[in-house]
Amino acid sequence: MPINSFLYPGAKVTSAYEVSNSVRFDDGSGDELTRSQSSSPSSQRLFTFSAWVKRGNLNSGGSDANMQFFSQHNDTTDRMDFRFQSGDTIDFYHNSPRCRITTNRLFRDISSWYHVCLRVDTTQSTAANRIRLYINGVQETSFSSADYGDQNDDLGTNYSTFDVGDGSFGTEHFDGYMCEVVYCDGQSLDPTSFGEFDSDSPNIWKPIDVSGLTFGTNGFYLQFKQSGTSANSSGIGADTSGNDNHFTVNNLTAVDQSTDTCTNNFNTPNPLWGMQAIRVPTFAEGNLKITGDGDAQHHQTMGTFAFNKGKWFWEAKFTVSADIGKNKIGIMSTELGSPQTAELGDQSGSCLYINEDGGDFRRDNATVDQNAGTFSHNQIISVALNMDDGEISIYRAGSLIVDALAIGNAAGTFVTPASMHYRDAGMEFNFGSPPYSESGGNSDGNGYGNFSMSIPSGYFAINSKNLAEYG
Repeated sequence: MPINSFLYPGAKVTSAYEVSNSVRFDDGSGDELTRSQSSSPSSQRLFTFSAWVKRGNLNSGGSDANMQFFSQHNDTTDRMDFRFQSGDTIDFYHNSPRCRITTNRLFRDISSWYHVCLRVDTTQSTAANRIRLYINGVQETSFSSADYGDQNDDLGTNYSTFDVGDGSFGTEHFDGYMCEVVYCDGQSLDPTSFGEFDSDSPNIWKPIDVSGLTFGTNGFYLQFKQSGTSANSSGIGADTSGNDNHFTVNNLTAVDQSTDTCTNNFNTPNPLWGMQAIRVPTFAEGNLKITGDGDAQHHQTMGTFAFNKGKWFWEAKFTVSADIGKNKIGIMSTELGSPQTAELGDQSGSCLYINEDGGDFRRDNATVDQNAGTFSHNQIISVALNMDDGEISIYRAGSLIVDALAIGNAAGTFVTPASMHYRDAGMEFNFGSPPYSESGGNSDGNGYGNFSMSIPSGYFAINSKNLAEYG
């Protein structure tokens, strides 16, 4: 992944324009936004699609081999698709008239946000200028497939249905986060209409205010500031371009509105990190919902962000009643490397609370605390990690059960949130934007997060803005 990917962990970025919300799409839930087109397009030869995306699950083949950002179609034959393709390339496809570009480069970073900009203008005499793709402000020029179509081809911008987060087959659901989704009908715009390189960190691409653009007849601007489910100005699919081209919400709720955005990137568990002897679990809800796959193995995760100083806070809900005593939550030193074969808590440099009947706290292959007690289904566990003093505290339903325990060999190293799950055990993580309904409304001292428990003074949610300041 090139360094100009936006908001790698801890990136220091000066941003005058702030994006407040994204939408979290889950490919297993059929999440999507749809709109029926009722007006003729401004043009069938010129359009631009722009969006900021952060990946969740990667493509695994089968019915979800492709993951659509955007599609326009009449049916599975008359269609225009823009997507992550199986194998993690980016692909634009139009079936009739035929045109297609598919990147050679793979896009597998699940820790950062990508800006994707598709610029189409079939009136161009130079073939390669008819379809142009930009990632984080830089034009892609290396393609495994490059069919730019004929000059003045009319494309399917008059197809009946728009889809954001799925395509014509109904099985190519996007998984991850999207924000600042823009479609400009009748205009071919370069990425500087949507973003700019940061003046202090010139390799970092960041968003700009696009509200002044001309969007065209069927154009739209999805900011996801609303939380309703109706296809109007109060819904998640509200069009704020001024065109009132609102989208129908399918399987998305207010819980799917997230504060993890392209201007403040939040930690998530990392599906790319696995173990040889210990299995990788199942990921859902933007990688925040973790479940073992049912076999008699431990399934381990670690986070996308790491830090060696500062005070950090996160929560998790134990969600699977079967094998609930086999959920484990804590931290791991990134210096252990990947993959590992030892269980979390049984290796030097890891520190872990083990949730079992009469649970204990293991550190560096030793039991150091046995006062944790037992847990129940849907109970909230809170973690307060003090890297400055090398201590960790654990709360159950807001009550302190492990108080300022030394983290041992993990102190002074870069550590990341970690978990382990046996058989069907699972949990949902909350690093500030929970995948479950949370009414606590507790934020950190910078105003970030929605947590069940009041955050101890001086502790912060794990996101790029806080890491740039304290991590």
